[in-house]
Amino acid sequence: ALARHLQGTRGITLDGLVLVSPGLNFQTLRFDIGNDTPFWLYLPAYTATAWHHRRLSGPLAEDLEAALRAREAFAGGEYLTALAKGDALSDEERTRIARRVAELTGLSEGFVLRSDLRVSIGNFTKELLREQGRTLGRLDSRYTGIDRNEIGATPEFDPSYAAIQGPYTAALNAYVRGELKFQSDLNYEILTGAVQPWNYAPNVNRYANVAEGLRSAMSQNRHLRVHSALGYYDLATPYWAMLHTKRHLNLDPSLRGNLSESFYRSGHMMYVREEDLAGLKRHVEAFYAGAATAPATTG
Repeated sequence: ALARHLQGTRGITLDGLVLVSPGLNFQTLRFDIGNDTPFWLYLPAYTATAWHHRRLSGPLAEDLEAALRAREAFAGGEYLTALAKGDALSDEERTRIARRVAELTGLSEGFVLRSDLRVSIGNFTKELLREQGRTLGRLDSRYTGIDRNEIGATPEFDPSYAAIQGPYTAALNAYVRGELKFQSDLNYEILTGAVQPWNYAPNVNRYANVAEGLRSAMSQNRHLRVHSALGYYDLATPYWAMLHTKRHLNLDPSLRGNLSESFYRSGHMMYVREEDLAGLKRHVEAFYAGAATAPATTG
């Protein structure tokens, strides 16, 4: 949206965009009645989470990449078809799909069936380690939390956000007040809906979508390159949802090579894992260098 705005209203063209854990189309992210899209797009992230917490068995437990490829093939094939059938799905098909979902997520077949084959973020992060008395993070599903008790449908809080909120707040305040010498009694809001609340009243469109802005910007400026940094354990904006969005930009074939991705074994903020902080730096430095030296596209 910013790239299209700068190009269309200010005449400022960009060489490249780096999108860190992006979510361009909210229809891929919001678990609403009547919207089956996120249920199948989240499944690969569920598989990655189950792999990390050792909830997979057999060959799937041995290699994360292989487990993800198996999940992606199933999610975009049989599982998507089953969701599309709705109540027309036969009992035999329902049982078979539930068994496969259970194998690839670490959940029980019974839980998947009771969920009507549709497992939301909150249900997954509460259920996967319920027997251990632990919940999972939304921003980063590697993190675990402890609720008041083990019942309930969703976690009381996001343990991954709880882990970073304090350090991030302290670091920002120290930097602003200590190094920049800016003094203010205002609180620094790490994450809040108070600044510009979304209007999600009944009958209001909940699915913000800026993907078309990206397509328009890239079509008008064929030099523009876009790199997405994606974490496998991100349950806020899962990596496969972004790949789905990019596959549906309807870009001209000559522009599709301007899209690239890098993947990390961490969550929404991959830089909290030191190895991925270094990896992100390498990837974006290479991208910056390429975007700055690439010739303008013609023809």
